[in-house]
Amino acid sequence: MTASDSRPSPLTRPDGSPLRALIVDDEANLSELLRMALTHEGWDARTAGSGQEALNVVREFGPDLMVLDIMMPGIDGMEVLKRLRSAGNDLPVLFLTAKDAVEDRIAGISAGGDDYLTKPFNLEEVVVRLRGMARRHVAVAAASDPRLQVGDLTLDEETYEVERAGEPIKLTAKEFELLRYLMQNPRRVLSKAQILDQVWSYDFGGTSSVVEIYISYLRKKIDTIGEPLIHTVRGVGYTIKPAR
Repeated sequence: MTASDSRPSPLTRPDGSPLRALIVDDEANLSELLRMALTHEGWDARTAGSGQEALNVVREFGPDLMVLDIMMPGIDGMEVLKRLRSAGNDLPVLFLTAKDAVEDRIAGISAGGDDYLTKPFNLEEVVVRLRGMARRHVAVAAASDPRLQVGDLTLDEETYEVERAGEPIKLTAKEFELLRYLMQNPRRVLSKAQILDQVWSYDFGGTSSVVEIYISYLRKKIDTIGEPLIHTVRGVGYTIKPAR
């Protein structure tokens, strides 16, 4: 199956250049199929056949997003992601793998992945999910008002800078996206299902523990600086509101 010809206008970087995607898989035919589909979308897409090659291409190419297989000989996908995150690289990653157990999905997202699809896959769905990731994580257009604020906490959608009471807070790409969603909806109680749908784009088959994990990460980085901003509404979900 190929991507739909009735596709929306291509997403681009702020300078007008194509978005860059790196597809990492030791199945060359699969990688080439994805590369062609993304090229058809107007993206600049490249492939890598191993974990080590992927790390080299990331340094040289500077992709905006990555499609990453987990099971590869040598350096596997999890190790690739671990090395990227350890180096401070928050490149958004879509895992595309044959590992389809719920615990595998949770492990992939908890390790720092941003989305997870299993093989065999629908090619058009991969493209749609990557477009969604690009809109959420990559600067594709100038925002009219890039700063969000809740109490003494500020988030800049253009510079990806977060501060509380003037103190910088370093977040991963997924932590940033979760915080942004909360701050876009101050005082509104968001259910775990809503958060999974908006931040992760799927529901893990009903498993919501990953939301709890990332809420905990945010609290350790934000609520330790001052009065708590992130609150749990038991049996309903989470909300962010100014400290009183």
